[in-house]
Amino acid sequence: MWTAAGGRGSSAAAAVLRVLLIATACGLVFALLHLPLPDGGARPAGPGEERRGVGGGGGARLSAQQGRIREARRLSVVTEEIEGQTDEVAAEEDERISKSPPDTKEKIWMMQDQLIMAKAYLHFASPQGSVHFVRELRLRIKEIERAISHSSGGTRVPGSVLQKMKAMELTLSKAQRIYPRCCQMTAKLRAMVHNSEELVRAHQSESSFLEQVAVRTLSKGHHCLAMQLTAEYFSLDPSKREFPKRESIQLDGYYHYAIFSDNVLASAVVVNSTIAASKDPGRIILHIVTDALNYPAMMMWFLRNPPTPAAIQVKSLDDLKWLPGDFSSRFKLKGVRDPRYTSALNHLRFYLPEVFPSLGKVVLLDHDVVVQNDLTGLWDLDMKGKVIGAVETCTSSEGYHRLDSLVDFSNPSIFDKVDPKACAFAFGMNIFDLNEWRKQDLTTTYHKWFQLGKIQKLWKPGSLPLGQLTFYNRTLPLDHRWHVFGLGHDFSIGRNELESASVIHYSGKLKPWLEISIPKYRDYWNRYLNYDNPHLQQCNIHG
Repeated sequence: MWTAAGGRGSSAAAAVLRVLLIATACGLVFALLHLPLPDGGARPAGPGEERRGVGGGGGARLSAQQGRIREARRLSVVTEEIEGQTDEVAAEEDERISKSPPDTKEKIWMMQDQLIMAKAYLHFASPQGSVHFVRELRLRIKEIERAISHSSGGTRVPGSVLQKMKAMELTLSKAQRIYPRCCQMTAKLRAMVHNSEELVRAHQSESSFLEQVAVRTLSKGHHCLAMQLTAEYFSLDPSKREFPKRESIQLDGYYHYAIFSDNVLASAVVVNSTIAASKDPGRIILHIVTDALNYPAMMMWFLRNPPTPAAIQVKSLDDLKWLPGDFSSRFKLKGVRDPRYTSALNHLRFYLPEVFPSLGKVVLLDHDVVVQNDLTGLWDLDMKGKVIGAVETCTSSEGYHRLDSLVDFSNPSIFDKVDPKACAFAFGMNIFDLNEWRKQDLTTTYHKWFQLGKIQKLWKPGSLPLGQLTFYNRTLPLDHRWHVFGLGHDFSIGRNELESASVIHYSGKLKPWLEISIPKYRDYWNRYLNYDNPHLQQCNIHG
């Protein structure tokens, strides 16, 4: 398959598909054999050779049934040969070709076309045909394969390779005269493409399934850590299950950070990085809210690893008695299993004034972020009557850019006051003016939108679309250097952009604690975990 930039996909199936598009005109072989040569010269005529039928010289004609069996066997061989190329080899070849200059790439692609045609002719050849020609065809195939290997990644195609291409053209011209039955060749190639497409679909389905399993499950080490911490917590005397400085938790003279998470190690990284980046960590108070299942493990981790000199508070959702009784289950949607979209902790952000009734401002950090610079400047921002400060996504590589990519605007009576082309903003690192929130009663606004979404499907799953509507026209755009996101899916973020960011965000499926995370971003997360910690050592968790 060709890429958007005009490149070729790495699989053999894509190459066969390209040939099929030409084959349907029934002039497949003739058209490919009469393309101009790479050096711009005319194609030399092949030496004269007597035409012979596909059935061979003096051999007796096979019955129709025997012919079909023979063709099926040969098609099986072709399919096995195509499927036999491993993903690793194809990826390496594609990477080498991508580094070649444009002229070299085109010549490599022409050689790959020749190779596909030659292999098709080789397996189309009759056993009663010319042994000499079959030997010649195999020789040309080996030459072209070596030529492709030597040319990939080079700055130019050597003259010897051009000679091999011309030799292959001559051999393919002979094949056209020996096997002129275009319709049969087209049928064979069509069958090859069908088998290849079926294989690609099977691999894509398997890959998607395995990716979902990897995203939705934690490793054995993470489960071990949670079990050990939970067991230790319940073995403690109740008087030792508390943090110091509880009396100052709600003071407005501190910088308050909120983290809503069920992941112990992810929360630890956010806490450690926030303190390490702060110019005044003694004035930081960290508020973690988790679910009842992970509360003991979360408490035990921070009791054993206190974020000195900052203060910390850990709560369970069950401690928030004012929440609706069905809060933990109300966000589950039919057919949606991704925990990023169904987690009650993700929707707790819409109750910030109730979670922190004594606070005027709070910074909410997602558990998949790393703080790299001091964030106290956020408290000094003039919010200009806005409720939330956030980085906009319109000029980023993030998947969602504008409201119409998140919300269904097909019902204008519902969204008559919302601009579909308005820029969306990012969750992950946000400053909230809770006094302004209370003044504008945005929690009630959220409830109205939420109830409307229960009646009919109006937006994509998750808390992000609801956030765009709840905080519409109430968002203060922040400089993009405050928050760089996309590290969970975007491979193209540059080092300078990453290292100048105050917060980097692993938004996407490829979280840094998973084995499928993007390797070049992993160290930014790992540096805030001490892998010599006894709990991590015992559970075999390594960076």
